[in-house]
Amino acid sequence: MPPLYVAHQGARLRIQNRRLTVEAAEGDPPPILANVPLGQVSQVVLFGNIGLTTPAIHALLSEGIEVVFLTQDGDYRGRLSGELTPHVPLRRAQYRRLEEPAFVLDMARGFVRAKLEHQRALLQRHQREAPHPAVTAALAGLEQFLRQVNHKTTLASLRGLEGAATAAYFSGYRRFFDPVWRFEARQRRPPPDPVNVLLSLGYTLLAELTTSAVRTVGLDPYAGFLHEVVYHRPALGLDLMEEFRPVVDGLVLWACRGGQITPDDFSPGDAERPVVLGERGRRVFLHAFEERMERRFTHPLSGQTLTLRQCLIEQARQIAHRITEGPAGYQGMGFR
Repeated sequence: MPPLYVAHQGARLRIQNRRLTVEAAEGDPPPILANVPLGQVSQVVLFGNIGLTTPAIHALLSEGIEVVFLTQDGDYRGRLSGELTPHVPLRRAQYRRLEEPAFVLDMARGFVRAKLEHQRALLQRHQREAPHPAVTAALAGLEQFLRQVNHKTTLASLRGLEGAATAAYFSGYRRFFDPVWRFEARQRRPPPDPVNVLLSLGYTLLAELTTSAVRTVGLDPYAGFLHEVVYHRPALGLDLMEEFRPVVDGLVLWACRGGQITPDDFSPGDAERPVVLGERGRRVFLHAFEERMERRFTHPLSGQTLTLRQCLIEQARQIAHRITEGPAGYQGMGFR
C-alpha cells in the first residue's frame, strides 16, 4: 500500500466512516482533495502547514499508520507513531551485537559494498547511453574502492572510504545533466541547485521508507552499524537506505533528462532555501517516486518477485536474521 502525500498548504485531514478525507483550507464548504479508505494507506506524509483532527489522529494510531511531518521543501521534522513493536528478544540481540566490534564492522562493510555496487551499476548503464571520460574515471575509482572495502579494519576508515567513493561517484553522475541544471556537486544544506533539491527530497522520502521497514521487522531503527548512533537519528534506517540511494539518483536523472521536471519548476528563494521546487514539480516527483517504489524485482534471498517497497522490508528481515542467526554481513540486491 502506498503512503498518502498531502502538500496542499492549509489542508486538513479528517476521518469519516474509516476513510481519510483531505479538505482544502478555502471554500464553504471546503473542496475535498482526497478521500481514501483507511485500510489502503500505509503511511501519511505531510508537507508544511497541514492539519490533523483529533479523531483522525486516534484512527491513525489505532491502525498503526505513521504520520511523517516534513517542511514544505521536504526536510524531515518528526513523526507520529504508535507503541513500540513487541520484539524484545530481537532488540536485545541487536543491542548485544552492537557491543561486538567485528560483527559491527562486517555489517557496515556489507552496507557500503551494496551501495557502491549499485552506484557502479547506475553509472555503467548511463555511460553506455552517453559516454564521458569523467564517468569512465569515476567507474575506475569505484572499482578500486570496492576492492578496498574488505581491507578496512575500522569503522572510521570504512566511513572515510565510503565518503571518498561517493564523491567519485557524483563526479561522474553530474556529467549526465545538461549545464542548464547548474549541478556541480552533491550539496545538502542548503541544496544550491534544482538537482540537489530533488536528490534531498528523494532521500528524505526513502529514509522514511527504510526506517519504517526496519520498524516493521521489529528492529530498533536508532541502533545502527555503519552510521554512528546519535540521538534522534535513525541510524539503522540510514544503514538500510545506503544501498537504495541510487534508486533516487536514477529517478532524478530520468525526471530532469526526460523533461518531466524542468528548470521552470523551480524559483529563487532565500538564504535558507536558495532554490524552491514548485507545486507542479513536487506533484510530478512524488508520483514518479511512488511508481518507482511499485516496480517489481526478484529478491535474491527470498526468490520472490516483490515491489521495491516490499524488497526494503525483505532486506530489513535479512538484517534481523544476521543479528539473531549470523553470519555478519549484508547481501545487496544486485541491481542491474
